[in-house]
Amino acid sequence: MLTLLNILTIQMLFYVVIFFTSQTTAIVVYTSWERHALVGTDVRLSCSFFSWKWTSPEVTFSWHYRPDRARDSIAIFHYTGGVPYVDNKGPFRDRLEFVGNPSRRDGSILIKNVDIADNGTFTCDAKNPPDIAGSPSNVRLLVFENVPVEAGVITGAIIGVVLGLLILIVAIYYLMRFLVARRVFSLSMSKHGKKGKGKEGSQQKQALAVTDPAKLKAAASEKKKQESRREKK
Repeated sequence: MLTLLNILTIQMLFYVVIFFTSQTTAIVVYTSWERHALVGTDVRLSCSFFSWKWTSPEVTFSWHYRPDRARDSIAIFHYTGGVPYVDNKGPFRDRLEFVGNPSRRDGSILIKNVDIADNGTFTCDAKNPPDIAGSPSNVRLLVFENVPVEAGVITGAIIGVVLGLLILIVAIYYLMRFLVARRVFSLSMSKHGKKGKGKEGSQQKQALAVTDPAKLKAAASEKKKQESRREKK
């Protein structure tokens, strides 16, 4: 007869098995959310995946394309068995190149000489047997004839912020230098001022003696009297 402890142990083992089983059969595919490009340029569409298993030699990558205002998508690229297969009849014939590295879980493609007609949604799907359960990932391509106004405004704002920070840093640096130099100058002047006052006092005494001989004689006589008193004592 099973005890309550045995029943709980069996349930825990069951949940653990389910948990690790779900991990070993899951795969997560990653792409950019959106890519921008100018007419006539090349654009790289990145695709990678996360899998609990080591990269299998049977790893596969598939790319599909759905143009704007279209309901259905078409296959434009497939990688399997170590060989890339590019569609040679669709809108990207002679313009699509595989630039990924399957051993590093990279299934990126390069679209050359893009045009406005290439606007649409690209879908990447990856499989790494036995990890095959997962959802594809989408990236939208937007092709412009000129740099869009919003992008130009954002770029200008970023450049303005960076320049503003640099100007602020330079201003703070020179302000600190000015304050330090002013402090050093003040200390130097205070020291020279004290020395000047001492010399000025002695010079005033000498000038007083020269201009008033009577006071000088009285002072000398008083000094002699004090010396004679000391000798008598």
